[in-house]
Amino acid sequence: MFTGLVEEIGTISALEPSGDGARVTIEAQVVLEDVSHGDSISVSGVCLTVIESSEATFSADVMKETIDHSAAARWAVGTKVNLERAAQVGSRLGGHIVQGHVDGVATVVSITPGEKWSVIRFSLTPDVAPLVAHKGSLTLSGVSLTVSAVGLDWAEVSLIPETLRATTLGHLAVGDFLNLETDMVARHVLRLQEFTVSGEAS
Repeated sequence: MFTGLVEEIGTISALEPSGDGARVTIEAQVVLEDVSHGDSISVSGVCLTVIESSEATFSADVMKETIDHSAAARWAVGTKVNLERAAQVGSRLGGHIVQGHVDGVATVVSITPGEKWSVIRFSLTPDVAPLVAHKGSLTLSGVSLTVSAVGLDWAEVSLIPETLRATTLGHLAVGDFLNLETDMVARHVLRLQEFTVSGEAS
């Protein structure tokens, strides 16, 4: 589990095919301070398991399922990624509960800069749209955010200066792709509703 509070921005230094998936190597500092083999690290919202590490990098395997359903398909050497270590039991939950299980890819539709913040509008696919609510929580590229506006096929978030400075979201452009994870409570509510509508639950 993660909280969606990014600890640092890392850089992909190697990306090699591995079976039907890939092995990614990422340059980092903060998340390597206490890293161990098998640890989970959120990489722009994707939960990956550390396979190897050094003083300056860690490597993880990215399976085909992740590549097919996230922006990991567009990763390349030099790509900047948001990094967060798994939450520790007993620590403060500053964002919201994030699993690192991406629901889909959103596309940046518009960026409206304000005096001290930016409003990002992004697309919602039909399967994800019912899971996104006004003032609800979601995760974009591993960053815990609150929905500030929503439509049938789009949503918006307002980014404060700290988010713009400390994450890759401060460097977005129209057309960029974002890993999107919805609130897990919304997933369960939608699933329960499917059974209720079909008459298989009461």
